[in-house]
Amino acid sequence: MTSPLPRSSKRTLLMVLRISILHLHETPFLSLSVPPLNYSKSMAWSDIRSLIRFNFVRTRFQDLSSRWLGISAVTGARYSPINFPLINRKEEEEFRMREVQLGSHTLTSHGYTVARSHKHDWLILLLLVVIEIILYIIHPFYRFVGKDMMTDLKYPLKSNTVPVWAVPIYAVLLPMLIFLIVYIRRRDIYDLHHSILGLLFSVLVTAVLTDAIKNAVGRPRPDFFWRCFPDGKAVYDALGGVFCHGDKKVIKEGHKSFPSGHTAWSFAGLGFLSLYLSGKIKAFDSTGHVAKLCIVFLPLLFASLVGISRVDDYWHHWQDVFAGGLLGLVMATFCYLQFFPPPYHSEGWGPYAYFRMLEESRGMTQNPNTQTSGQTQLALAEAQVENQEGQSHHGCMGLGLARDRGPTLDDMESGRR
Repeated sequence: MTSPLPRSSKRTLLMVLRISILHLHETPFLSLSVPPLNYSKSMAWSDIRSLIRFNFVRTRFQDLSSRWLGISAVTGARYSPINFPLINRKEEEEFRMREVQLGSHTLTSHGYTVARSHKHDWLILLLLVVIEIILYIIHPFYRFVGKDMMTDLKYPLKSNTVPVWAVPIYAVLLPMLIFLIVYIRRRDIYDLHHSILGLLFSVLVTAVLTDAIKNAVGRPRPDFFWRCFPDGKAVYDALGGVFCHGDKKVIKEGHKSFPSGHTAWSFAGLGFLSLYLSGKIKAFDSTGHVAKLCIVFLPLLFASLVGISRVDDYWHHWQDVFAGGLLGLVMATFCYLQFFPPPYHSEGWGPYAYFRMLEESRGMTQNPNTQTSGQTQLALAEAQVENQEGQSHHGCMGLGLARDRGPTLDDMESGRR
């Protein structure tokens, strides 16, 4: 049996409880029906204490909820600051909010503006095309080939299983067609422009590096004997080197074995496409859908088969194919991460420019005079600092996007935040 409180203390507590409960009724986030207070003189201290405890729990829950929702609304992240996944309804609502922004930046409305902002990149692409033409015209280094070396260079001279003209079709035009299909569905000029620009950079940078290494190394192809001596009659000079009497163009092409150009182009173009598809279908979203990996590996499988055909046709040694595939895949990864987040990131389905546009749109539409609670303002400030630090860290590579500077679960439960 608890004793009643003094009259002065009871009036003070009742006034505080009345203000708190009125605020509770006016809160749209937590609409609960609270019974009216019984202002009788015999109100026990246990009743008041239970109401105080309920009000404290409600305040803490609202504090955590406002912080949770505030950070998620600014960063657009799929995870809360306490590193727990949000519920599916929250993810769907956030996805619909972003989908609303799609369609407002199309090829006709913002295509010229986006391309103009990257005019220097397009000029560099033209420069790479000129350099590639020059590298193709000049003669490679004619490495010494002796009589004893001809043992491994007498493979038959065959035609290409994959012709040269087919390489740009499946390595460049096919990915562009897929980019265009995605644009028709999403109407995002940033995605279309940056995917095409990144693909062209990947292929052209790989082509320049490949032909530069080809000309510098001058390694003979496995069928070099029949290129040098088409009639099968070998002729050597006084030093034991070959004295070729075949077609000069065929002999010139015979000194461009390392690395494989077909393989490098294939992995540069189809490797970029594989990264693009893995981001669009969210292949690494931790849901365990292995079927998505089949779509991701399909372009890489085709590129690998092209490399194998180069060995089967006796145009390249296996080391040439391995080096060309590694070079193309590395360049594809670097060029992809220049414009898109990593595929395993929660925002890996869109380019950096799209999310910057969203942040700018939110900044323009927000009213600076809007009254917000202290907890929400703190959450917004922390999220803005996180975005600024993330942009300064990830730069063009996008390696610092997954940083989480939110409060931990222990800090929240202990009341330090």
